[in-house]
Amino acid sequence: DVYKRQAQVAVLYLCIGWQSLQQHALAVWQALMAGDIDQARLKLSWIVSRDVAELDADEIAQADIESVLENSSDALFASLFWFFIGGAVFTLLHRWVNTLDAMWGYKNSRFYYFGWAAARLDDVLAWVPARLTAFCFVWVAGEHRDRALECWQTQAKHCDSPNGGVVMTTGAGAINVKLSAKASYDGVLKQKPRMGAGAFATTKDIPQAITLVRHALVLFMAVTTVLIVFIYYIGAVL
Repeated sequence: DVYKRQAQVAVLYLCIGWQSLQQHALAVWQALMAGDIDQARLKLSWIVSRDVAELDADEIAQADIESVLENSSDALFASLFWFFIGGAVFTLLHRWVNTLDAMWGYKNSRFYYFGWAAARLDDVLAWVPARLTAFCFVWVAGEHRDRALECWQTQAKHCDSPNGGVVMTTGAGAINVKLSAKASYDGVLKQKPRMGAGAFATTKDIPQAITLVRHALVLFMAVTTVLIVFIYYIGAVL
């Protein structure tokens, strides 16, 4: 049993990508703070799928924040959620599906059906974790709590992703910034729905986004721990 538990924890550790995401996001922030726009674009290109060559400093910051918010759900909260639900097997299943979606979820003629299936299955597995993530963002938003909830309720439904939109709009509202108004993918410019409130995000807002996720994680783990203890207590009593 001890070895099984250790193996389960090892799998969870390998599936969680939060530390890597923080490092990549902060690398973009450090390059922007140093005034090295080319280096910032390069670092950003490692974590986003949009074209980065023409982005200015503020647009780079906004894309970086979007990546932190959206991927915190996929790389952190969803892995923890499925681990608590079904252990290492469920966690691996989620990561496998999420990876397939990242690789082939963007539809093209060659992988259309495979990509469609991967994207839809990823949407299903991420539906609950994304909303738990957004709920945590709301509760740790402090003075911006109502604004974060309003962004979730009014803006998320206009986003292409049923889960990413929830996380990004709520997270942006929680730190009182607006995210990218447009983005270019493979040379095609796409106007994006409004996400967040206040002024458009700038370089100084990147650490706020990371701090928001950290605080949300503390809340998530605290609530989850209480629930686990309660369930074990009820089981022991019965």
